[in-house]
Amino acid sequence: MKISNTPNTSSIITGFNLLGFPCPREGQIFLFLLFSVLYLLTRMGNGSIICAVYWDQRLHTPMYILLTNFSFLEIWYVTSTVPNMLANFLSDTKVISFSGCFLQFYFFFSLGSTECFSLAVMAFDRYLAICRPLHYPTIMTRHLCTNLVVSCWILGFLWFPVPIIVISQMSFCGSRIIDHFLCDPGPLLALTCARAPVMEAVLRLPSAAGRRKAVSTCGSHLAVVSLFYGSVMVMYLSPTSEHESGMQKLVTLFYSVGSPLINPVIYSLRNKDMKHALQKFLGI
Repeated sequence: MKISNTPNTSSIITGFNLLGFPCPREGQIFLFLLFSVLYLLTRMGNGSIICAVYWDQRLHTPMYILLTNFSFLEIWYVTSTVPNMLANFLSDTKVISFSGCFLQFYFFFSLGSTECFSLAVMAFDRYLAICRPLHYPTIMTRHLCTNLVVSCWILGFLWFPVPIIVISQMSFCGSRIIDHFLCDPGPLLALTCARAPVMEAVLRLPSAAGRRKAVSTCGSHLAVVSLFYGSVMVMYLSPTSEHESGMQKLVTLFYSVGSPLINPVIYSLRNKDMKHALQKFLGI
Protein backbone atom coordinates (compact mmCIF):
# COMPACT_ATOMS: atom_id res chain seq x y z
CA MET A 1 0.00 0.00 0.00
CA LYS A 2 3.03 2.23 0.43
CA ILE A 3 5.80 3.21 -1.93
CA SER A 4 9.22 3.63 -0.34
CA ASN A 5 11.63 6.14 -1.82
CA THR A 6 14.40 5.60 0.71
CA PRO A 7 14.91 3.11 3.51
CA ASN A 8 13.55 5.63 6.05
CA THR A 9 10.83 7.43 4.11
CA SER A 10 7.69 6.30 2.40
CA SER A 11 4.58 7.78 0.82
CA ILE A 12 1.14 6.48 -0.03
CA ILE A 13 0.91 5.04 -3.53
CA THR A 14 -2.22 6.04 -5.44
CA GLY A 15 -1.76 4.19 -8.71
CA PHE A 16 0.43 2.45 -11.26
CA ASN A 17 1.42 3.08 -14.86
CA LEU A 18 0.66 0.13 -17.16
CA LEU A 19 3.37 0.27 -19.81
CA GLY A 20 1.41 -1.96 -22.21
CA PHE A 21 2.86 -2.14 -25.72
CA PRO A 22 5.17 0.87 -26.21
CA CYS A 23 5.02 2.19 -29.78
CA PRO A 24 4.32 5.42 -31.67
CA ARG A 25 0.86 7.02 -31.57
CA GLU A 26 -0.08 5.49 -34.92
CA GLY A 27 0.79 2.06 -33.59
CA GLN A 28 -1.33 2.62 -30.50
CA ILE A 29 -4.32 3.52 -32.67
CA PHE A 30 -3.77 0.42 -34.82
CA LEU A 31 -3.62 -1.78 -31.71
CA PHE A 32 -6.77 -0.10 -30.40
CA LEU A 33 -8.65 -0.92 -33.61
CA LEU A 34 -7.24 -4.46 -33.76
CA PHE A 35 -8.14 -5.40 -30.19
CA SER A 36 -11.52 -3.66 -30.47
CA VAL A 37 -12.37 -5.99 -33.36
CA LEU A 38 -11.02 -9.05 -31.52
CA TYR A 39 -12.98 -8.12 -28.41
CA LEU A 40 -16.18 -7.67 -30.41
CA LEU A 41 -15.67 -10.99 -32.21
CA THR A 42 -15.02 -12.75 -28.90
CA ARG A 43 -18.24 -11.43 -27.40
CA MET A 44 -20.20 -12.25 -30.54
CA GLY A 45 -18.77 -15.78 -30.84
CA ASN A 46 -19.37 -16.77 -27.24
CA GLY A 47 -22.69 -14.93 -27.17
CA SER A 48 -23.83 -16.87 -30.26
CA ILE A 49 -23.13 -20.18 -28.50
CA ILE A 50 -25.15 -19.06 -25.47
CA CYS A 51 -28.09 -18.00 -27.64
CA ALA A 52 -27.93 -21.11 -29.83
CA VAL A 53 -28.08 -23.42 -26.80
CA TYR A 54 -30.84 -21.34 -25.21
CA TRP A 55 -33.08 -21.43 -28.31
CA ASP A 56 -32.52 -25.09 -29.24
CA GLN A 57 -34.36 -27.39 -26.83
CA ARG A 58 -32.34 -30.39 -28.01
CA LEU A 59 -29.21 -28.83 -26.54
CA HIS A 60 -30.61 -28.47 -23.03
CA THR A 61 -28.35 -31.24 -21.79
CA PRO A 62 -25.53 -31.16 -19.19
CA MET A 63 -22.80 -31.02 -21.85
CA TYR A 64 -24.24 -27.92 -23.51
CA ILE A 65 -25.21 -26.33 -20.21
CA LEU A 66 -21.55 -26.58 -19.21
CA LEU A 67 -20.50 -25.20 -22.59
CA THR A 68 -22.91 -22.28 -22.18
CA ASN A 69 -21.48 -21.54 -18.75
CA PHE A 70 -17.98 -21.70 -20.21
CA SER A 71 -18.89 -19.24 -22.99
CA PHE A 72 -20.48 -16.88 -20.45
CA LEU A 73 -17.31 -17.15 -18.37
CA GLU A 74 -15.13 -16.38 -21.40
CA ILE A 75 -17.05 -13.17 -22.07
CA TRP A 76 -16.37 -11.91 -18.56
CA TYR A 77 -12.80 -13.20 -18.59
CA VAL A 78 -11.86 -11.15 -21.62
CA THR A 79 -13.85 -8.18 -20.28
CA SER A 80 -11.69 -8.11 -17.16
CA THR A 81 -8.69 -6.94 -19.18
CA VAL A 82 -9.47 -5.76 -22.71
CA PRO A 83 -11.61 -2.62 -22.03
CA ASN A 84 -8.93 -1.18 -19.76
CA MET A 85 -6.27 -2.12 -22.32
CA LEU A 86 -8.25 -0.33 -25.06
CA ALA A 87 -8.54 2.78 -22.89
CA ASN A 88 -4.77 2.75 -22.28
CA PHE A 89 -4.06 2.64 -26.03
CA LEU A 90 -5.69 6.07 -26.32
CA SER A 91 -4.32 7.42 -23.03
CA ASP A 92 -1.13 9.42 -22.64
CA THR A 93 -0.66 8.58 -18.96
CA LYS A 94 -1.84 4.92 -18.93
CA VAL A 95 -2.55 5.19 -15.21
CA ILE A 96 -4.58 2.66 -13.25
CA SER A 97 -5.53 3.39 -9.64
CA PHE A 98 -4.19 1.29 -6.80
CA SER A 99 -7.63 -0.15 -6.05
CA GLY A 100 -8.40 -0.56 -9.76
CA CYS A 101 -5.18 -2.51 -10.27
CA PHE A 102 -5.93 -4.99 -7.50
CA LEU A 103 -9.57 -5.29 -8.52
CA GLN A 104 -8.42 -6.22 -12.02
CA PHE A 105 -5.90 -8.63 -10.48
CA TYR A 106 -8.68 -10.24 -8.43
CA PHE A 107 -11.26 -10.59 -11.20
CA PHE A 108 -8.77 -11.68 -13.85
CA PHE A 109 -7.33 -14.49 -11.73
CA SER A 110 -10.64 -15.42 -10.11
CA LEU A 111 -12.26 -15.79 -13.53
CA GLY A 112 -9.17 -17.68 -14.71
CA SER A 113 -9.43 -20.04 -11.74
CA THR A 114 -13.14 -20.51 -12.44
CA GLU A 115 -12.22 -21.38 -16.02
CA CYS A 116 -9.76 -24.02 -14.78
CA PHE A 117 -12.41 -25.61 -12.58
CA SER A 118 -14.97 -25.41 -15.39
CA LEU A 119 -12.65 -27.18 -17.81
CA ALA A 120 -12.12 -29.92 -15.23
CA VAL A 121 -15.90 -30.34 -14.81
CA MET A 122 -16.37 -30.45 -18.59
CA ALA A 123 -13.66 -33.11 -18.78
CA PHE A 124 -15.46 -35.12 -16.07
CA ASP A 125 -18.71 -34.81 -18.03
CA ARG A 126 -17.09 -36.11 -21.24
CA TYR A 127 -15.40 -38.91 -19.31
CA LEU A 128 -18.75 -40.09 -17.96
CA ALA A 129 -20.46 -39.77 -21.35
CA ILE A 130 -17.80 -41.81 -23.14
CA CYS A 131 -16.62 -44.29 -20.50
CA ARG A 132 -19.87 -44.74 -18.56
CA PRO A 133 -22.58 -44.16 -21.21
CA LEU A 134 -25.23 -46.36 -19.55
CA HIS A 135 -24.88 -44.63 -16.20
CA TYR A 136 -24.37 -41.12 -17.61
CA PRO A 137 -28.06 -39.99 -17.50
CA THR A 138 -28.44 -41.03 -13.88
CA ILE A 139 -25.10 -39.60 -12.73
CA MET A 140 -24.92 -36.30 -14.62
CA THR A 141 -28.36 -34.96 -13.79
CA ARG A 142 -29.49 -31.36 -14.25
CA HIS A 143 -29.26 -30.87 -10.48
CA LEU A 144 -25.66 -32.15 -10.31
CA CYS A 145 -24.70 -30.09 -13.35
CA THR A 146 -26.06 -26.92 -11.73
CA ASN A 147 -24.26 -27.66 -8.47
CA LEU A 148 -20.98 -28.21 -10.31
CA VAL A 149 -21.32 -24.93 -12.19
CA VAL A 150 -22.07 -22.99 -9.00
CA SER A 151 -19.19 -24.70 -7.22
CA CYS A 152 -16.78 -23.68 -9.98
CA TRP A 153 -17.72 -20.01 -9.56
CA ILE A 154 -17.56 -20.12 -5.76
CA LEU A 155 -14.20 -21.90 -5.66
CA GLY A 156 -12.79 -19.68 -8.39
CA PHE A 157 -13.62 -16.49 -6.51
CA LEU A 158 -12.39 -17.84 -3.16
CA TRP A 159 -9.01 -18.81 -4.60
CA PHE A 160 -7.21 -15.44 -4.63
CA PRO A 161 -8.44 -12.98 -1.95
CA VAL A 162 -5.72 -13.84 0.59
CA PRO A 163 -2.71 -13.52 -1.81
CA ILE A 164 -4.13 -10.28 -3.21
CA ILE A 165 -4.65 -8.79 0.25
CA VAL A 166 -1.10 -9.77 1.24
CA ILE A 167 0.43 -8.21 -1.89
CA SER A 168 -1.65 -5.04 -1.52
CA GLN A 169 -0.17 -4.52 1.95
CA MET A 170 3.43 -4.73 0.72
CA SER A 171 5.67 -1.70 0.23
CA PHE A 172 6.57 -0.79 -3.34
CA CYS A 173 10.00 0.69 -4.00
CA GLY A 174 10.50 3.66 -6.31
CA SER A 175 8.94 2.94 -9.70
CA ARG A 176 5.19 2.81 -10.32
CA ILE A 177 5.63 1.40 -13.83
CA ILE A 178 4.22 -2.09 -14.45
CA ASP A 179 5.79 -3.51 -17.60
CA HIS A 180 2.60 -5.24 -18.70
CA PHE A 181 -0.85 -4.47 -20.11
CA LEU A 182 -2.59 -5.70 -16.93
CA CYS A 183 -1.90 -6.04 -13.22
CA ASP A 184 -0.12 -9.38 -13.35
CA PRO A 185 1.55 -10.75 -10.18
CA GLY A 186 5.01 -11.10 -11.75
CA PRO A 187 5.52 -7.42 -12.66
CA LEU A 188 3.72 -6.35 -9.47
CA LEU A 189 6.00 -8.42 -7.24
CA ALA A 190 8.98 -7.01 -9.12
CA LEU A 191 8.05 -3.57 -7.75
CA THR A 192 7.95 -4.66 -4.10
CA CYS A 193 10.81 -3.76 -1.77
CA ALA A 194 11.56 -7.41 -1.00
CA ARG A 195 11.33 -10.50 -3.18
CA ALA A 196 8.44 -12.81 -2.31
CA PRO A 197 9.19 -16.32 -3.61
CA VAL A 198 6.60 -17.88 -1.28
CA MET A 199 3.88 -15.65 -2.71
CA GLU A 200 4.96 -16.50 -6.27
CA ALA A 201 4.54 -20.19 -5.37
CA VAL A 202 1.05 -19.51 -4.02
CA LEU A 203 0.03 -17.81 -7.24
CA ARG A 204 1.10 -20.71 -9.43
CA LEU A 205 -1.71 -22.87 -10.70
CA PRO A 206 -1.92 -26.60 -9.90
CA SER A 207 -0.70 -29.12 -12.44
CA ALA A 208 -3.19 -30.10 -15.13
CA ALA A 209 -1.68 -33.52 -15.86
CA GLY A 210 -4.58 -35.40 -14.31
CA ARG A 211 -7.13 -33.28 -16.14
CA ARG A 212 -5.44 -33.67 -19.50
CA LYS A 213 -5.72 -37.45 -19.15
CA ALA A 214 -9.48 -37.21 -18.64
CA VAL A 215 -10.09 -34.92 -21.61
CA SER A 216 -8.07 -37.00 -24.06
CA THR A 217 -11.31 -38.68 -25.16
CA CYS A 218 -12.78 -35.52 -26.64
CA GLY A 219 -10.98 -33.70 -29.45
CA SER A 220 -12.48 -30.23 -29.18
CA HIS A 221 -12.19 -30.14 -25.41
CA LEU A 222 -8.62 -31.41 -25.60
CA ALA A 223 -7.76 -28.58 -27.98
CA VAL A 224 -9.24 -25.95 -25.66
CA VAL A 225 -7.56 -27.43 -22.58
CA SER A 226 -4.21 -27.61 -24.37
CA LEU A 227 -4.39 -23.99 -25.50
CA PHE A 228 -5.44 -22.60 -22.13
CA TYR A 229 -3.46 -24.80 -19.74
CA GLY A 230 -0.41 -24.83 -21.99
CA SER A 231 -0.04 -21.06 -22.01
CA VAL A 232 -0.95 -20.71 -18.31
CA MET A 233 1.60 -23.37 -17.30
CA VAL A 234 4.32 -21.59 -19.27
CA MET A 235 3.61 -18.43 -17.29
CA TYR A 236 2.90 -19.66 -13.78
CA LEU A 237 4.53 -23.07 -13.34
CA SER A 238 8.03 -21.73 -13.90
CA PRO A 239 9.95 -18.98 -12.08
CA THR A 240 8.80 -15.49 -12.99
CA SER A 241 12.36 -14.32 -13.54
CA GLU A 242 12.78 -16.70 -16.47
CA HIS A 243 10.40 -14.70 -18.66
CA GLU A 244 11.30 -11.50 -20.47
CA SER A 245 8.62 -8.82 -20.23
CA GLY A 246 7.84 -9.13 -23.95
CA MET A 247 7.30 -12.87 -23.67
CA GLN A 248 5.12 -12.38 -20.58
CA LYS A 249 2.88 -10.03 -22.50
CA LEU A 250 2.59 -12.30 -25.52
CA VAL A 251 1.76 -15.43 -23.51
CA THR A 252 -0.71 -13.56 -21.30
CA LEU A 253 -2.27 -12.03 -24.41
CA PHE A 254 -2.71 -15.49 -25.90
CA TYR A 255 -4.59 -17.07 -23.00
CA SER A 256 -6.51 -13.93 -21.98
CA VAL A 257 -7.59 -12.74 -25.44
CA GLY A 258 -6.69 -15.37 -28.04
CA SER A 259 -8.15 -18.38 -26.24
CA PRO A 260 -11.61 -16.85 -25.62
CA LEU A 261 -11.66 -15.77 -29.28
CA ILE A 262 -10.95 -19.17 -30.84
CA ASN A 263 -12.78 -21.41 -28.35
CA PRO A 264 -16.21 -20.85 -29.96
CA VAL A 265 -14.69 -21.74 -33.34
CA ILE A 266 -13.18 -24.94 -31.96
CA TYR A 267 -16.39 -26.08 -30.32
CA SER A 268 -18.65 -25.17 -33.23
CA LEU A 269 -16.48 -26.67 -35.98
CA ARG A 270 -16.07 -30.03 -34.22
CA ASN A 271 -19.67 -30.44 -33.06
CA LYS A 272 -22.43 -31.14 -35.58
CA ASP A 273 -25.26 -30.35 -33.15
CA MET A 274 -23.68 -27.02 -32.27
CA LYS A 275 -23.07 -26.19 -35.92
CA HIS A 276 -26.71 -26.94 -36.71
CA ALA A 277 -27.94 -24.88 -33.74
CA LEU A 278 -25.73 -21.92 -34.71
CA GLN A 279 -26.89 -22.09 -38.33
CA LYS A 280 -30.50 -22.17 -37.13
CA PHE A 281 -29.93 -19.24 -34.74
CA LEU A 282 -28.10 -17.16 -37.35
CA GLY A 283 -30.61 -18.09 -40.08
CA ILE A 284 -27.97 -19.55 -42.39
